[in-house]
This record gives sequence, C-alpha cells and structure tokens, in this order.
Amino acid sequence: QVQPAESGGGSVQAGGSLRLTCTASKNANCQYDMSWYRQVPGKEREFVASIYIDGRTNYADSAKGRFTISQDNAKNAMYLQMNSLKAEDTATYICQKVRYGIYGGCRRHNYWGQGIQVTVSA
Repeated sequence: QVQPAESGGGSVQAGGSLRLTCTASKNANCQYDMSWYRQVPGKEREFVASIYIDGRTNYADSAKGRFTISQDNAKNAMYLQMNSLKAEDTATYICQKVRYGIYGGCRRHNYWGQGIQVTVSA
C-alpha cells in the first residue's frame, strides 16, 4: 500500500469524539514522518498534527489539548484521536506520509491519502 488510506471519519455532535486511522505501508530500510492535515472547500490545506520517527509530536494550535496523534508500527497504522470536537473541525482529513532515508529506494517523497470526511454538528 503506497498511498495512505484513511478510515474512521463520520458525523458527530459538537463535544463528541472520533478516532481517525491512517494505514500506510512502510519500507523497513526507510524513515517516515507521518502527519494529518485537513481541508475545507475554498480554503487552503491546514496542518493538524505530526509524529516523527523518534516519537516526537507536533500539533497545530487548534488541535492542542483536544487531539492526540499516535502510531502503531506493527500495524502500519497512525491514529488521530479527536476529542471535544467543534463545528470548525468539520473538514476532509488527509493523511500524509513523508519517506526519506539514505538508500536509493528511500528518496524523499510525500504521499497523500484521498482524505476522509469529518462533520461536526453544532
């Protein structure tokens, strides 16, 4: 699976929770950083959260304290736990896989999923 695949989206009331999953294959010889972005029609893609190979995480201000990014390498899965959802969180959420490394098969490349819809009702 070269292109990441998202799942777990849907509709929820404000204040509720959703857990998104991104599944993406990885080459053991390469290194990867994984991120979540979101986008709404008419607006630019917005960074949400990242998790790096060393386990360090980074969050957009809008996500801090409410969202948690994590990964399970044994399952080739990355997760975004979204709590206390707000109407403004409504968007298409997109998984990004960035590959890099010292081997020829690990040249830097960005892979994007198709995105999955999250709708939060106020």
